Amino acid sequence: MVQLPSKDQKEAIEAVLLHNNKKREEGKCPLAFIVTFGCQQNEADSEKMRGLCDAMGYGRAKTPEESDLILVNTCAIRQHAELKALSTIGRYKHIKTKNPSLIIGVCGCMTAEEHRVDELKHRYPYVDFTTPPSAIGRIPALLDAVLRCRHRYFLLNEQSDALEGLPIARTVPHRAWVSIMYGCNNFCSYCIVPYVRGRERSRARASIVNEVKALLAGGAKEITLLGQNVNSYKSDVDFPTLLEELDGLEGEFILRFMTSHPKDVSSRLIEVVAKGKHIEPHFHLPLQSGSDRILKEMNRHYDKKRYLSVASALKQAKPDIVLTSDIIVGFPGETEEDFEETLSVVRQVEFDSVFSFIYSPRKGTPAAKMEEQVPPHIQSERFARLVALQNDIGKEKNMLYEGRAVRVLVDCLSKNDPEIYSGRTDGGKLVHLRATRDDIGQFVTVHIERAATFELFGSIVK
Repeated sequence: MVQLPSKDQKEAIEAVLLHNNKKREEGKCPLAFIVTFGCQQNEADSEKMRGLCDAMGYGRAKTPEESDLILVNTCAIRQHAELKALSTIGRYKHIKTKNPSLIIGVCGCMTAEEHRVDELKHRYPYVDFTTPPSAIGRIPALLDAVLRCRHRYFLLNEQSDALEGLPIARTVPHRAWVSIMYGCNNFCSYCIVPYVRGRERSRARASIVNEVKALLAGGAKEITLLGQNVNSYKSDVDFPTLLEELDGLEGEFILRFMTSHPKDVSSRLIEVVAKGKHIEPHFHLPLQSGSDRILKEMNRHYDKKRYLSVASALKQAKPDIVLTSDIIVGFPGETEEDFEETLSVVRQVEFDSVFSFIYSPRKGTPAAKMEEQVPPHIQSERFARLVALQNDIGKEKNMLYEGRAVRVLVDCLSKNDPEIYSGRTDGGKLVHLRATRDDIGQFVTVHIERAATFELFGSIVK
């Protein structure tokens, strides 16, 4: 493995910018293409990558075929996500054959796994470099080195706090992701995140507050605070205090946050959410399983009683709150009785929606080595039952909105109908409505005329 030459971020950006400016003088505008897989944190990371590319003089490519630089931001939360990313990278081989000067970089969670980096190194010889999510600030140095030396570079286990202060190119002016912390200390037995994103590191309160103030001044209407375990944030203040301070800022905006861990939901946090002026009336509270035995095997640090207590407290403090959750089906050793416990919690809490997943073994995690792996056909059958139950509950919850007037932030034009736009209620529910381009990024009042399982339909109240 070739050693990456030492060069600080500013110097590397200037070196790549100089190279790209020379290309421009020759009549060629270098273009970059970024493809993103995975969660909102990856979306936020890609905005930093795009900001770095802008600073280095790259224009925006619409397709990978016209690119001089391709960055693939990968996800490792499930095997399917990794295979999808690898399939996409595989399709770039013919582009590199036609354009040997093309640089291909692979970033994100998958590139923090040693076996995947080794696979990219040996089975994908057209990939020029990899970097884990903690070191995306090293992309300029990697590009500079590839452009000068044409070597391949594979960074692994490189921890860096250089994410602070990176340029950010946000794709949607009215909506912004704000990472308030990185990494995770929970080590749930099924989860790869602590291994690929490292230990928890919280940003300074002042830095976050200043970033949000600047976003609001620039016209942002939706701010989403991000963290692998957002409510374990801790700097000179804790998460409820930070949330309360941001809620006190002036302006018309909605303040969202994700993802929370049930063990860290305090009565103080519930109070702040309930009293909030800008805080969304929505709480994402991952359950994963309703069985105490499985929760212990998952290393979740709460039981069913604790979870139900938190859900009940949220509903009592804010009766109109939208509750959503994550559930894993078919965890190793899960019996029919364990699964019925999960269904029981779903019936009791009545979630507005659930992100449900079939358990996927992650190499390097304790759960991948557990005996009694549940056969795929049983996993699929249980998954179908959970989805059917939740779909019925979700539709009933949505039907309660029929005839109501709700505030909606108009987000974008529908992909299927040029006259229909999409937006979100304060509680995060998807709404389809007739609007105009001038309404994008604005709050409007919508009369809900019809409800479906996953969406609402309505018209703007003039």
